[in-house]
Amino acid sequence: MAFTIAVAGKGGVGKTTISGLLVRYLVEKGLKPVLAVDADSNSNLNEVLGLPLEGTLGEAREDMKKGQSQGMTKNLFIEMQVNRCLVESEGFDLIAMGRPEGAGCYCAANHLLTDCMDKLAENYKYLVVDNEAGMEHISRVTTQHVDLLLVISDPSRRSLTAAARVQELAQQMGVLKGPSFLVLSMVRGQPAPELLAAAQDMGMTLAGFVPDDGGLAEFDTGGRPTSRLPADNPALKAAYAIFERVLAEAGAAKA
Repeated sequence: MAFTIAVAGKGGVGKTTISGLLVRYLVEKGLKPVLAVDADSNSNLNEVLGLPLEGTLGEAREDMKKGQSQGMTKNLFIEMQVNRCLVESEGFDLIAMGRPEGAGCYCAANHLLTDCMDKLAENYKYLVVDNEAGMEHISRVTTQHVDLLLVISDPSRRSLTAAARVQELAQQMGVLKGPSFLVLSMVRGQPAPELLAAAQDMGMTLAGFVPDDGGLAEFDTGGRPTSRLPADNPALKAAYAIFERVLAEAGAAKA
């Protein structure tokens, strides 16, 4: 079974960038193959990874609900759609869940997607799931448990409070079977002592912080894949140090 790493946090805190860097780290360390799952309805993990997006599972679910699977079994239709949405790359693949469910019942489509995604996950050593603030996609579209949760927050009290709620939600839903760590992003200088104390009071374990880096901002502004930052970039080096620590503590860093 694949080792599942979920990355979550409120919008605008850099979780998709960190997800992309994590995929790169795993591939470079030989911890592959990796399946990157974009579970944010505003799908842009493909841009961070520098890949085209052929389609989403949300579109496949809508097509099935509209009856566009006529002429074949629904199982075969979903399997074909999942394969169509899968974008292959060197050492990792990408699949996007897309928009959330619309009006009507999606139980049958979600059940078939769950089965298909679980079968797909068997082909990978690691799953990296870029989540929205909630963890609903984890339980809806795959039965995979989260072995490691990275909750991303910027250095503000409001964002930190949202991060604590994400961690609490994952625990309440029963999807989290391993450790959870807090990652502070876009930090200028050193995190404020008051912020670190608040994180501890909220029951979060700080894995480290990623600096507010001009090189990262330049890549992002220029539309360049931020997962391809140069090896000496401060944000990349900080993220790699965090990944090394959390994977070691989770007992997952085995090639």
